[in-house]
Amino acid sequence: ASGFPTGEGVGRIGLTIYPGNSKIIYAFLDNQFRREEKEKKGLSKDVLKNISANKLLQFDSDKINDFLDKYHFPKEFNADTIKLLIRENSIKPSALVDYIEDANTMLFDTPVIGGEVYLSEDGGISWKKTHKGFLDKLIYSYGYYFGNIKVSPFNKDMVYLLGVPLIISKNGGKTFKSINGDNVHVDHHALWISDKREGHLILGNDGGINISYDNGETWIKSNSAPVGQFYTVAIDMEKPYNVYGGLQDNGVWYGPHTAQMNRSWQASGKYPFDWIMGGDGMQVAIDTRDNNTVYTGYQFGNYYRIDKKTGKQKYITPKHKLGERPLRFNWQTPICLSKHNQDILYLGSQKLHRSLDKGEHFKIISADLTKGGKKGDVPYGTLTSIDESPLKFGLIYVGSDDGLVHISQDGGFSWQKISDELPQDYWISRVTASSFDTSLIYIALNGYRWDNFDALLYKSENYGRTWQRIGTDLPQEPINVIKEDPHNKDILYVGTDHSLYISLNGGNDFMVFSKNLPAAPVHDLIVHPRDRDLIIATHGRSIYVADIDNIEKLSDDLMNKPIHFFELKSLKFNDNWGNYSFGWGEPRETKITLSFFVKETGTAFITVKDSLKNILYKTSLSCDKGLNFIEYNLSVDKNSYQKYLETKKVGEEKDRDNHKYYIIPGNYEVEIEINGNKAAQKLTIDKINKISRKKVKKIP
Repeated sequence: ASGFPTGEGVGRIGLTIYPGNSKIIYAFLDNQFRREEKEKKGLSKDVLKNISANKLLQFDSDKINDFLDKYHFPKEFNADTIKLLIRENSIKPSALVDYIEDANTMLFDTPVIGGEVYLSEDGGISWKKTHKGFLDKLIYSYGYYFGNIKVSPFNKDMVYLLGVPLIISKNGGKTFKSINGDNVHVDHHALWISDKREGHLILGNDGGINISYDNGETWIKSNSAPVGQFYTVAIDMEKPYNVYGGLQDNGVWYGPHTAQMNRSWQASGKYPFDWIMGGDGMQVAIDTRDNNTVYTGYQFGNYYRIDKKTGKQKYITPKHKLGERPLRFNWQTPICLSKHNQDILYLGSQKLHRSLDKGEHFKIISADLTKGGKKGDVPYGTLTSIDESPLKFGLIYVGSDDGLVHISQDGGFSWQKISDELPQDYWISRVTASSFDTSLIYIALNGYRWDNFDALLYKSENYGRTWQRIGTDLPQEPINVIKEDPHNKDILYVGTDHSLYISLNGGNDFMVFSKNLPAAPVHDLIVHPRDRDLIIATHGRSIYVADIDNIEKLSDDLMNKPIHFFELKSLKFNDNWGNYSFGWGEPRETKITLSFFVKETGTAFITVKDSLKNILYKTSLSCDKGLNFIEYNLSVDKNSYQKYLETKKVGEEKDRDNHKYYIIPGNYEVEIEINGNKAAQKLTIDKINKISRKKVKKIP
């Protein structure tokens, strides 16, 4: 009796109270009740669901072709072919609807009432709808994703609705208009309204943050916070290599791993990363034979083959046949480019599809590898992870969102279910085939959808016939990804909903691996096999890179030594070390990292010696058991160094702007001593390459 809808169709409700009068309340309702059906002229999905074959055969061919065009049927279908198939009883009219009702279309086409605004002026005792008709193209059928409504503290009639666009009403919700201005993303979830300055808004959406000082007439894009939500990460073999990533609602981007996080690109107008795909960016695979052919796509299995140089895109998603139900594609549909022949691409729906010609044609090589699917807001009963053994072509593993893992050892000719011993029904977040043993496989399960937050990690050493749980010392954090190091069979990396972890003994023990890494979900990992970097995709704080060269060398023999000092890379001399740039700012500095492993905690004494064993620099500091990294800026003691320079007959080293002295080109020794044990490495400072100038007899 209050005037507010009730019943099963009442979805998410957002509320806002006018600060000037607490009895004035606006409610934003996601109304999931179905709209009243209107009699539709022509051919529509509703008509096709109920029409008889004979009646459809009497339909005007132009109207049938209009329907086929509207829903992007393949070119081989036209009114004549459709009528022929119906006469032959090959299909029923409803097959035309079944063919197009995949997850993406159902997300938009479900005929719900949608967003509505209600107003109470008596503290919620009674309500009235503020507007006539429908607020279309605002929250569509997925209003559960939205729900925020705001009222201005300066005007009780000024109301903001946050949906796909941002809209505003200045008459108490009777009419609305969009203020989704230039450089403002869509999918809005947060709005702050100043109570001191009218028109000052801060907007949070799937593209970051926007700021307005004129009530949405114009907007500033606040692009300084590194808050990208990456689903996936991939790499190529360029020099320097590129990092690729699929982002939540921000497409797919790629750029050099050497790019630094700064705003200097705004002066040149060239951002170091390039956009290559829209929508929700998904998995990426790169043909490293040319580092130019990229396979990627957006949500629900929409994948493309892209030529980076030309920008040409080819839609490659496999399609079902007319008369069949649409394939079920996960929101993040898995793909896998064969490690044995990069013309071969695997793609998963509820079945496994394989292309032998770069996605031009796909063949189904399995039956349904899930439990059959369930109806919901998005497809369920889909494949979530695919991996092919790096050691054996045709040894393929797949996992599903409903807890199944299958193996094929013959290229998809036959399949065996290998998940009966694992916890049942949980999302298979990753299947990883070993690079060292064909029979070894790792599985990560994610149970948070069933209120199970355990770190569920397993390995099998016999192709999945039996399983051993590993990572039992991991905290209660759902696992998103596990990767085996490609150079050290004992090292595993695990990304969870909170952090990153590493094991040095095949998963028996894990330790946190998160220095300088924010406490954000780690959704994907990859190790660059040439550059020995670990690239980490977080869902909230963008991408990080860790140098793991020394970690990969941590063998049992090395870790049993009292101290191991890793080899130092040579460095090129720069005569401007310690000097100001243009006379202002901070003096230029350089540094090298001294990396060493110690068996026991203690105090490390570090000395730098010249070729005559004279000590030029020394320091001491405490270090931890395990790997330690100490930065050294190549500065030396003035008096000790001057004696060395005199023996070299190079004169007195000049004082720099920061009043430090730096070693000149030559060979030096760095020694580390801890608990009476010593280790040393050679340090080489290379000369500056001089410009070669040819002598000429006469200057023209």
